[in-house]
Amino acid sequence: MYASDIERFNRLYRDYRSRFVRFAKTYVEDFDTAEDIVMDSMMYYWENRHALRHGDNLPAYVLAVVKSKCINWLQRERTREDVESHLRQTADWELDLRIATLEACNPEKLFSDDVKRIIDKTVTSLPARSREIFIRSKYGNQTNREIADALKLSVKSVEYHMTKTMKQLRTALKDYLPFLFLMLFI
Repeated sequence: MYASDIERFNRLYRDYRSRFVRFAKTYVEDFDTAEDIVMDSMMYYWENRHALRHGDNLPAYVLAVVKSKCINWLQRERTREDVESHLRQTADWELDLRIATLEACNPEKLFSDDVKRIIDKTVTSLPARSREIFIRSKYGNQTNREIADALKLSVKSVEYHMTKTMKQLRTALKDYLPFLFLMLFI
């Protein structure tokens, strides 16, 4: 009985292998994959040969296994392609987002916001008199004489407060001074 199983398998393999490979290649479109599917199908037949009846049509049985394995392979391919497509779409969306974010980025605005924040913090930390003089000078566009008259101070006192305030601002803005000078001359 064992020798007849081997003979039936060899005859089936010899007579139908190339047909089965052509059939599988029609669907999977790759010769090596088609050969692998046929070999897997033949192995499946060999492993399950005892469950078959003696009169069963073996080529039809193996062809049904080849068909089933081709369908499984194609479904896995579809799933793989769907996942790859989704990953490409996600990567494209992420790239578009990074491009849009970078295009919307305005370095001058970022620096000017930082500079404004540092100036506001420094001015807030000044003594009340120095802060008032600076605000009148820079935000109120008053001259030193106008500030001195309004606050009943000497012009030299106003100049002293402005010099002290400007020194603190230069210290606070030391990292931004090259940028500020560049912006002034462009």
